[in-house]
Amino acid sequence: MINEKRLIESFMELVRMDSISREERNLADFLIEKLENLGLEVIVDQAGEKVGANSGNLIAKLNGNIKVATPIMFAAHMDTVVPGKNINPLREGEKIISTGETILGADDKAGIAAILEALHLIRENNILYGDIEILFTICEEIGLCGAKNLDISQLKAQIGFILDAGGQVGQIIISAPSQNSLDFTIRGKSAHAGANPEEGINAIQVAGVALSRMKLGRIDEETTANIGIISGGKATNIIPDEVILKGEVRSRNEGKLEKYTKELKKITEDTAQEFKARAEVKINREYYCYNLSPDDLVVKIARKAAKDIGLQSLLRPSGGGSDANVFNKKGLPSVDLAVGMEKVHTMEEYILIKELKNATEYILSIIKTVALGEKLDD
Repeated sequence: MINEKRLIESFMELVRMDSISREERNLADFLIEKLENLGLEVIVDQAGEKVGANSGNLIAKLNGNIKVATPIMFAAHMDTVVPGKNINPLREGEKIISTGETILGADDKAGIAAILEALHLIRENNILYGDIEILFTICEEIGLCGAKNLDISQLKAQIGFILDAGGQVGQIIISAPSQNSLDFTIRGKSAHAGANPEEGINAIQVAGVALSRMKLGRIDEETTANIGIISGGKATNIIPDEVILKGEVRSRNEGKLEKYTKELKKITEDTAQEFKARAEVKINREYYCYNLSPDDLVVKIARKAAKDIGLQSLLRPSGGGSDANVFNKKGLPSVDLAVGMEKVHTMEEYILIKELKNATEYILSIIKTVALGEKLDD
């Protein structure tokens, strides 16, 4: 039933369209036309104005031909990470890669392509479906900003399926971490590095000692910590009086998140004090964790739909956040579903064509499962 040629061409067309975070307008305009031609009503919200982007989120609605079915939402994000301009996709056997010095952009245009193909098939075939909402968000890659600034009251959906996880189709993300971002500013004292270095306090040295005392990387099975950016210093002949560190802590356990966040803060402050320097620490909650049960309705539907098309469903946790974190926090039970993309955020990113097809079939199976109100217990 899937039109493989159309699906592949659609995916290729999508990834060729530049849409790095805050620059999604051209892709949004393209998708508005596509969705309206497929019979959906589309609005653009005001999220873009709030985050400095040139487009808002797209909210599209398709009225069902079965009115008693639970309203559902499918979502994917329009933005990509960098390097994400002038992407040149290439079919290499049964997979699609990028030929240039860029990512491929399957994250998350694989999700968009699968959703569009499913909508085509609904229109072309005698498929029963309830009310469906499609949400294409902006600025997911820079902190889930589109989802955060979505007015959830604009949606009728009672459950959501986010097409934005890596790995084989059938994997269902039922748990994802909270994240705190950390900004450390260490202030020392400048002095001439050759004439009177004794009068200075080297902020970079302070930062180095602090870093040596931090436990970074994998803390435990639920928790990670990272310092990813260091900047400071003006010249080699000046004792640096300021250095800035930027990092994060993630955990699927709120208690652990707060514990390790406070630990990194204390290490930095105590080390600065030892050197008679000062440390300023800013902590910002980027998003909140979610932990779903196998007994939750949205999980049961995802598992049943996978089983019905011969996919092996796998419930697993994730170390990364997605729009599902925001929707769950806002009261819309949502799972993040794998769409087959691999090595995302790298120039080795690729996707197998069979996974694109599986993702499309999975969406249709979810729609059928909800529309028919089938028994969900194993």
